[in-house]
Amino acid sequence: MNTLPILYSFRRCPYAIRARLALCQAGVPVELREVDLKRKPPALLAVSSAATVPVLDAGPGAVLVHSLDIMRWALAQSDGDRWLARGDAGLNQRLVDTNDGDFKHALDRYKYANRHPQRSQAAYRDEAVACLIEPLEAALARADYLGGSLPCWADVAVFPFVRQFAGVDPAWWREAPLPAMRRWLNGWQDSALFALCMHKYAVWTPSDEPTRFPPLRPT
Repeated sequence: MNTLPILYSFRRCPYAIRARLALCQAGVPVELREVDLKRKPPALLAVSSAATVPVLDAGPGAVLVHSLDIMRWALAQSDGDRWLARGDAGLNQRLVDTNDGDFKHALDRYKYANRHPQRSQAAYRDEAVACLIEPLEAALARADYLGGSLPCWADVAVFPFVRQFAGVDPAWWREAPLPAMRRWLNGWQDSALFALCMHKYAVWTPSDEPTRFPPLRPT
């Protein structure tokens, strides 16, 4: 009988990525259920009417539908590297709030500018740069991570979204005056933690055996 909390996830979703990164960092096991967003399973709809991902079902009365809550849940159980305590708490919270608000709004329009012809793609990019990318560059020019010399929860909370931003126009990203951001982003993309987080799983069906995540590492 399965006794693990259940994580409904979609591999490429930035919200799901940051939740999985925190679970990998904490080493807190869950049953992972990869979702096809075009065919959301009834089991997901039963625990979350919105059926967005990620969703963590830890039992009756313990369903988490926000990725930051899942991150905090995981790190509250195991945080040997002090991800929750590192860095400037006020600054990091403001950066994450901006990431999830104004930056995400501009990012979506930058990625899909043809759907939002009110402004040019470059204008949406400039908006995203001004609200988050430039403040991040300034912070990361002072220290290797938002946690200082070591990472913290805020690094992981914004990284998947910056990754999407950089991927919209890689040529522009390579030439932009953002050396600290490129160093930081490349470090995360090349990390073992990210590789573990991004392992590809088949779409879940009710007949499947439970998939433990993160997987047990060889000893």
